Amino acid sequence: MFNNIKDNKGFTLIELIMVTIILGILSAVAVPRYLGTVTKAEEAAEDAVIASIEAGLSNYAMEQIFSGGRKTWPDHPFDGLDTTPVGYDATDTDDADTDREWTFNTTTLKITHQRGDNTRWSWAYDKGVQTGDNAAIGSIGSRVAL
Repeated sequence: MFNNIKDNKGFTLIELIMVTIILGILSAVAVPRYLGTVTKAEEAAEDAVIASIEAGLSNYAMEQIFSGGRKTWPDHPFDGLDTTPVGYDATDTDDADTDREWTFNTTTLKITHQRGDNTRWSWAYDKGVQTGDNAAIGSIGSRVAL
């Protein structure tokens, strides 16, 4: 009874068009989400590096108590660290200008970082007051776009 039906093994044009439309919709939704995830990952990595710098400077300040009698931070934040972040360029004293580079701008006194998407971010560095009755360690400001 079914002997004269052809053996169809391919897709119809409608099926191919539907698959193409579905793939287009999926990519339209997935690509922006992926890009947002990359940005959030870079922000989290920056937060971790800044927290690490602050922890290193706290350790530096404690060492200064033993050697000089008071907590102090260095003029250059990376000088107080045992290990600098990956991408740190000690020779660059301007804003970061290379992908994933960390620098300390000695003119503006800002820690700077350039992300993989070429956006640049900075954190103000204040070493604090190093002498006198009002001596106190400094602070690192919040992330600001350059």
